[in-house]
Amino acid sequence: MKAIVLTDGKAGHENQSKAFARALGCEVELVPVKFRSRAFKMASYALDRLGVRTLLPFEDAEKLAGFASGEVKAVIGTGSGTFYAAKALAKKLGVKCGVVLTPRGYDLGSFDCILSPSFDNPPKRANIVEIPANLVANDESFYEKGVVAFRERYTPKKENAVAVIVGGPNKCSTMPADWMKRTLERIFAENKDCEFWVTTSRRTPADVEAVVDSFPFDYKLLYSKDHFNPIPAFVKLAKRLYVTAESTGMLSEACTFGSAEVFALDNLNPGRHKFRRFVENLRSGGYLDDNRKIDLTDEFAAARRLMGV
Repeated sequence: MKAIVLTDGKAGHENQSKAFARALGCEVELVPVKFRSRAFKMASYALDRLGVRTLLPFEDAEKLAGFASGEVKAVIGTGSGTFYAAKALAKKLGVKCGVVLTPRGYDLGSFDCILSPSFDNPPKRANIVEIPANLVANDESFYEKGVVAFRERYTPKKENAVAVIVGGPNKCSTMPADWMKRTLERIFAENKDCEFWVTTSRRTPADVEAVVDSFPFDYKLLYSKDHFNPIPAFVKLAKRLYVTAESTGMLSEACTFGSAEVFALDNLNPGRHKFRRFVENLRSGGYLDDNRKIDLTDEFAAARRLMGV
């Protein structure tokens, strides 16, 4: 069986769609999709509410229209740039339509299955399956390869490694250099006689990277200098993982795979917003400040029933 995964070009969205397809037991055919303009995207909401499902609002509409059903079992999308396209293409092919995240503004009832993270506060509907975090498309072989690549660069000296994953500010979080300094001082003080690893990201501000660089980490990856990805090895090997709270994808991964205790470093802005809800929901579920891991067996079974596989 094959699932067409519509991608808006965002890796985080694309990976969640791939994870959905994998849960359905489908191979993936990745297909880029993009609205012709913002006006066409706005029009898609009205068209959907009227029950009109057309591929005309999208660039390469002719290419999308050229797909034949064949072995295609489902069309899957994640993110607002894919929701309407997934529904329109699924209708054309006569197959099921599944999406990840809550497609607000569209007719929720006409999606066959919606996998919606609890931080989205999804409504209670028969076709909505609530999940505690973002989907992660990785598998054990991914982490095994990551560990091999990491050990080619660095040989751990101890078995009690403490790893820190540093993201960067966004609309709901900040990352001052002095906050990073205080946070790292606390992590080092709370984890005596441990080995310390760290990685920054493309979003990490330069002054924060400078603070990270000033601490005596045993293994240090500064994204501004090296784009190697040590996170699979961190997830697999570390005893404890500290992740900045705005990094929802990394927190989801850390809470799903490996055996580490996971802690969220709170750099979130005050007030109620989805990042705050995300962290609080993980904590109330026992996935933060502990080593309980997310198990989506029941949720994926419900999704397969809705998608008819």
